[in-house]
Amino acid sequence: MRVLLLSAYEAVSHRYWAESLMDTIGEVSWTSLSLPPRHFRWRIRGNPLSWMLKDQATLSQHFDVVLATSMVDLATLVGLFPHLGQARKIVYFHENQFAYPESSDQMPHSEAKMVNLYTALAANSVVFNSAYNRDSFIDGARAFLKKMPENLPAVKPLEALRSRAQVLPVPIPVSNKMYRDAAIPHRIVWNHRWEYDKNPDDFFAVLFALSDAGVSFELAVLGQRFRQAPAIFAEAEQRLAKHIVAWGPQPEEGYRELLDSAGIVVSTTWHEFQGLAIMEAAQRGALPLVPDRLCFPALYPPVYRYDGTREGLYERLGAWLTDSGARPEPLETTVWEWPAWREAYRQLLMGST
Repeated sequence: MRVLLLSAYEAVSHRYWAESLMDTIGEVSWTSLSLPPRHFRWRIRGNPLSWMLKDQATLSQHFDVVLATSMVDLATLVGLFPHLGQARKIVYFHENQFAYPESSDQMPHSEAKMVNLYTALAANSVVFNSAYNRDSFIDGARAFLKKMPENLPAVKPLEALRSRAQVLPVPIPVSNKMYRDAAIPHRIVWNHRWEYDKNPDDFFAVLFALSDAGVSFELAVLGQRFRQAPAIFAEAEQRLAKHIVAWGPQPEEGYRELLDSAGIVVSTTWHEFQGLAIMEAAQRGALPLVPDRLCFPALYPPVYRYDGTREGLYERLGAWLTDSGARPEPLETTVWEWPAWREAYRQLLMGST
């Protein structure tokens, strides 16, 4: 079986998924095309043209399966290369544009939303990494289409899409370290992108309050940093200086060591469809503390969740830092690892689901 894997905006998590999938499912012949994660508006509309001009020889070949991420404009690509329409077409949604929180200085990404929708409708199989991703896509598309001039009756096709969609998370690799004795219970890790949608304001506001109250903790702020970051990071670096043990992106080995030493990993995000960074830290023994929204209720028992407010985070995090009896046991994470999902992915590619 020949499989063409297309990733139109290869962010870190997308690249990990693609590489680990190709490594894990070795009984098919893989061909992979990807585009770098920059110039978002051009990338999501221009990816068929980019590939047509750069990789026409590859796209002109025969494939049994086309596996595309949701950033791929699959409908246009099949129009440019009609023979690809004869392949079985699978779309994998790492995220969807209907649930992405837009900042006050952004224009709505209507074209990106339409690409997501056309790509889903052009596919034979649609797969989401979480039920929250699936439901927010369907509900968001319905609300979006209601605003269009023709008031299209989209309920039936969208609900049909929901009923046939599959949920397969991005699995994480098997860890060689679980529940380490070397963890520092009061060391807090933030390992998310330094962007507004991850809601760093709530995270740092709570840490400011805990520090002012005299609560002892260490802080490692990791994750991907861009040329421009929310102003709260510069303020936090100064105000929390006495707590900081690491600040900014780290080399791979240093990042792993910091995760292995972490006692707690926190999320305050407004935007998460699965949350690989939290999963990775929890797998290595850090206690995850996540808001009671988005994908998290389906993944984390209540003891690892707070109500989503600053007050709720302050109460739960403060208790974990000051009272060892308030801390839950490390979370069992083997259900997230590749051995638990390999057969489901194999069946997806083989067409036996």
